[in-house]
Amino acid sequence: MADRQSTMRIDPETAARIANDNALWSDFEAICNCGGRLAGTQSERQAFELVERLGRDAAGGIVGQRIGVPYEGWSVVRSSLHLDDGTSAECYPLLRSTATPAQGLNAEVIDLGRGALEDFAAQASDIPGRITLVRHELMFAAGTIHRGRKYEMARDYGAVGFLIAGPLEEAIVAGSSGRQGPEGIPSAGISPQTAGLLAGRSTGRASVTLTIETLEAPAEAQNLVFDVPGQSDETVLLSAHLDGHEVSESAMDNGSGLAVVLAVLRCLAPEMRNFKRGLRVAFFNVEEWALTGSAHYVGRLDQRARDSIALNINLDSVGGSSNLTALTSGFPALGPYLQEVATSNGINLQCHLPLMMNSDHANFAAAGIPAFRLVAGFDEPDANLRHVLTPADTRDKVTPGELHQAVLLTAAIVVAACNAGSEEVTGWRAKTTE
Repeated sequence: MADRQSTMRIDPETAARIANDNALWSDFEAICNCGGRLAGTQSERQAFELVERLGRDAAGGIVGQRIGVPYEGWSVVRSSLHLDDGTSAECYPLLRSTATPAQGLNAEVIDLGRGALEDFAAQASDIPGRITLVRHELMFAAGTIHRGRKYEMARDYGAVGFLIAGPLEEAIVAGSSGRQGPEGIPSAGISPQTAGLLAGRSTGRASVTLTIETLEAPAEAQNLVFDVPGQSDETVLLSAHLDGHEVSESAMDNGSGLAVVLAVLRCLAPEMRNFKRGLRVAFFNVEEWALTGSAHYVGRLDQRARDSIALNINLDSVGGSSNLTALTSGFPALGPYLQEVATSNGINLQCHLPLMMNSDHANFAAAGIPAFRLVAGFDEPDANLRHVLTPADTRDKVTPGELHQAVLLTAAIVVAACNAGSEEVTGWRAKTTE
């Protein structure tokens, strides 16, 4: 065991480079300076050019490959929410929300609490023709019901609109509606204070007028891929998504992942020629659009290309807590292996086996490629990750120590996976039937 652990341990020289990497924090701040990075905005384009330049420098001059990603472009022209008492409240249209009629959507609000299946079923006959109100949940937790699932249930039960209340006082919530095609219902995030004004009235239901005007047209974003060769055609694919939301700096989600990937690339690029497998670094775009960028990438791979990927390591929201978890996507052999690497490097790592469709790793897992998401603050309600998708997702919620720890663990996993035996890699591909 000692010999095996020594092969999984980052060597002292590499560990020192990670500990002394001042560019890690400056990269993180530069990414945050670009703003929220909503796909299709100047903020996203500025961040793409920044990451392209930083990635080229980190890779020792290797030029990244741009890969076009067609998607349904969407932006908000105006939005408003007026209550029946004559007051106005702040709202934020969810990504890809459909527009309301020009004069707005006026309807009663039905409060469904958490918005679980049983909540919808219990009031099924009262939902048609009304706007549903549900609550946003901590995304990084077992048992979470994603807002997209709640949106789907609202639409399927006949609601004409969808409101979701955020988790933080005085703060609206952002995020994707989950709408895939042309059909949908207007949807927006609101604050818990606004939800309180709409819920639990003793004299009938509250009414609101929700107005959302949008522009929709075909658009194209770009993924960015850097290849650092090893000694074979096999690769370990390290990924992070670039886009975010306009309400904040999108610092934890996913400025943290971008900065850590750049640091790992900078640290390991000079060593890759000595490794059995090469390193492919992918910065995926339009992730907030139902994982569109990575879906496009994986969908273009033939079977041989898929088989050449030993592992996808997806970094998404790795700052905001010192506690890291690997979401191992139903690949039971991955968890013990990753924990062994973490232990060998003095890091505590938790693992969660069931597949969670909450970031780009999910598209690799669906294609049979071993994949996991590294995330901070999982099942930790008081962690700063609770601020994700709110205006408070800002750089002050992340510490340099959290990012350095994520770099050390990620680099150790990359090195171990790049040099793992073929039988071990084959074992990772076995999926649980549960």
